[in-house]
Amino acid sequence: MNNYKLVIQYDGGRYKGWQRLGSGESTIQGKIENVLSEMIGRPIEIIGCSRTDAGVHAFAQIANFKIAENIPVLEMKHYLNRYLPQDISVIDVSIEGERFHARYNSKAKTYLYKIWNEDYSNPFMRRFSMHVEETLDISKMELAAKHFLGEHDFTAFSNAKSKKKSMVRNIYSIEIEKVDGFLQIRVSGDGFLYNMVRKIVGTLIEVGLGKRDAKEISGMIHSKDRGSVSSLADPGGLYLESIEF
Repeated sequence: MNNYKLVIQYDGGRYKGWQRLGSGESTIQGKIENVLSEMIGRPIEIIGCSRTDAGVHAFAQIANFKIAENIPVLEMKHYLNRYLPQDISVIDVSIEGERFHARYNSKAKTYLYKIWNEDYSNPFMRRFSMHVEETLDISKMELAAKHFLGEHDFTAFSNAKSKKKSMVRNIYSIEIEKVDGFLQIRVSGDGFLYNMVRKIVGTLIEVGLGKRDAKEISGMIHSKDRGSVSSLADPGGLYLESIEF
């Protein structure tokens, strides 16, 4: 069997997320599987590394699938990009070892969140960032971010739809920087629960606006109470930036 690896970029604005939900739902996984199935002549199922939420984007989503056919990687790449919608691109195709698994072999994921932090809107990035008019206090946000670092049970920062057996995740780093009017937040960890990054960012925004004290975060984490987290950042500002194997 040949184990194909895909590196995928997408604008998730008009999709219900990565994971195929049903024949009537528009998802990234579903669109790619439909094209591959047409190419190969039978139903093909792909495995994605990260199940991004509805409206979330990706710079480098990773997926893999196995087939008996030996199709040249460039031929497959060109076919996919010819027939996929223009808001989904396959930027690389390669053949990996038999044991490569996009989800189980990943060691770290990094998400990028973009906040347009000016008192006027950005018409060119309104679908790809969250607009916060009030000036955010970066120093307070950086202080708050430290409380998320390390291994914790992140039940409080998950959604009730999270079906994982363990809610424990390890956050390696959170970086916050101001770049040309944008406040960019990078969150890296060994994995993330449903809505987890958006809830972390939403809470950091509350701290940056003075609506919440950084010292509250440790208590919120330890409480494991989803009701303690009130803010969920908009999906359009979130990007799956990179995955490490």
